[in-house]
Amino acid sequence: MADDILPLSNAFADATEAEWLAAVDKALKGKGVDSITRHTADGLDVRPLYRESDFPSATNPLGTPGVAPYLRGPTAAPDAYLPWDIRQAFTHPDPATTNAEILRDLERGVSSVELTLDPTGQTGVQVTDLASLTTLLTGVNAAIAPVALDHTRDAGCDAAELLIEWAQAQDDTSALKLDVNLDPLGALARTGGLDASLEETFERLAHTLATLSAHLPGTGHLRIDARMVHEAGGSDAQELGALIASAIDTLRRIPDADFAAIAPHITFSLALDANYGLGVAKLRAARRLWARCLELLDVAPVPMRIQATTSARMLTRYDAWTNMLRCTTAAFAGAIGGADIVTVRPFNSALGIPEELGRRIARNTQIIAMEESHLGRVADPAGGAWFTESFAEDLANTAWAEFQQIEKEGGFANSLLAGALQSRVATVRDARAKDIAKRKVPITGVSEFPLLEEIAAPIADPVKPKPAPAAPRMAETCTPLLPIHLAAPFEALRDTAAAAKKAPSIFLATLGPVAEHSARADFARNLFAAGGLAAKEPPVVPKSAAELAAAYKASGCHIAVICGSDTRYPDEAEAAAAALKAAGARHIWLAGKFEAPGIDSNIFMGCDVLHTLTLAQAELGLSQ
Repeated sequence: MADDILPLSNAFADATEAEWLAAVDKALKGKGVDSITRHTADGLDVRPLYRESDFPSATNPLGTPGVAPYLRGPTAAPDAYLPWDIRQAFTHPDPATTNAEILRDLERGVSSVELTLDPTGQTGVQVTDLASLTTLLTGVNAAIAPVALDHTRDAGCDAAELLIEWAQAQDDTSALKLDVNLDPLGALARTGGLDASLEETFERLAHTLATLSAHLPGTGHLRIDARMVHEAGGSDAQELGALIASAIDTLRRIPDADFAAIAPHITFSLALDANYGLGVAKLRAARRLWARCLELLDVAPVPMRIQATTSARMLTRYDAWTNMLRCTTAAFAGAIGGADIVTVRPFNSALGIPEELGRRIARNTQIIAMEESHLGRVADPAGGAWFTESFAEDLANTAWAEFQQIEKEGGFANSLLAGALQSRVATVRDARAKDIAKRKVPITGVSEFPLLEEIAAPIADPVKPKPAPAAPRMAETCTPLLPIHLAAPFEALRDTAAAAKKAPSIFLATLGPVAEHSARADFARNLFAAGGLAAKEPPVVPKSAAELAAAYKASGCHIAVICGSDTRYPDEAEAAAAALKAAGARHIWLAGKFEAPGIDSNIFMGCDVLHTLTLAQAELGLSQ
């Protein structure tokens, strides 16, 4: 058989690792391969090269797919028709409108639906009674297409009881596929409050679980959700640590809980962003963590049921079309990482309520991955990859340390009530914000390569919800883990620029021939466009400082950036700055690190771009 393999590498000379490292060292001009090691928000290294010795399978046996403790997934043979559940979330406030959307999407490839419920109608479907729930689910066959609940405002017991009542009116309750997704501690983390004490909340939860077990035994009961940690700016290890801590705290707070009976009815929910390598490792790390917990609880191993949802914090309002790429890479991580359920957010969901195009692209992203790219044909395709296995182990260990810290604080609920977890998440969030401001973490379409004349993405028409019942008084309160958008500071600047009566701009004061100044002119154009400022250039190459000043006055700009080469700056930059100031320039930047009288600020790789843009808008008299 081996003789039949095409010798594709025969045309290339064999190369040793030492030779490869030498070539890398030469390309990096002597800095060495370690100089391109990256670091995650958890401080973990992502090295450029991994070897088998980095994760020797002999000392870290993970077993095989479908075999306990299910570290490599629940099955050795993925379903040929539906290797994972394509679950679409629905958020339109009006139940009738949402019903029409559900029926349309089920016809077009969605395999299950998730109803984001909100009695106020502000962040989800406004379901307040059995009639509105019946309207929402009219024509939906829950025996074929699973129906899941997503509770945005509370622990979910009210909605669960409505769903039980709806289910009991169906012909065959035993055939229904439902995920009630009760999650009181997740609600506390998301909203900052519970309308009853923890003890009362879990007593009611136990009652609801007993009702589900009696009438809908095949239903998914609990969802342990840590996505709010991610969406609030937390790290991967913080999200995983919170996930496990929430699961353990939930189980021990349920009165007379039978852990072995409850474990198969739990869904775990995580967020995936555009870094698919880390996303795959996150899912693998989650399975290792939960398997360890079951072992310590003396519960027989059961597969960890994971729902992966594409990150909301990574989505942008400007150049929203780029969100399609972000969601595609996140969906890839979910498929390759072995998620049981994958939910892709519509690319336009950061703009408002998604309409048909957004949902169509979301579901087709998964359908293409499944049916054309065949990502579900192989069980655990990432298994054995040296980076994936090694990094998943590092991430699991770091997440376990976070879990232990939460346990020292009294468990997930007590950590939230004391604000301890929120404080650690804020530290990571603020550090990432500084990197975003300096474009060390670039956001394509917003902080990098922004389009000033973009085509707006469509959204559904705004809907005014019906009057909502009064919000209950909170009995337990904490600082909520509120969601952020990574691009928000830059998008605020774009909003300010867009609101200006006249399109704001900056003058590119170019020095020397095009070959000398084009690189820095392009850099400056891209940088200031991130703040909504268009760039204007001299119509012809200026031959003197006087010609440069004349071109500046003709442009109608009030600020300028000098762009040239390092060799030309010592002879011409100071004179150019003086001429521009004499022509009325309020503020002058220079692209590069050269300093001279008349130059107010510098822009360069690694500078604080957000500060620069805020200053530029202030000089132009724009206000946020």
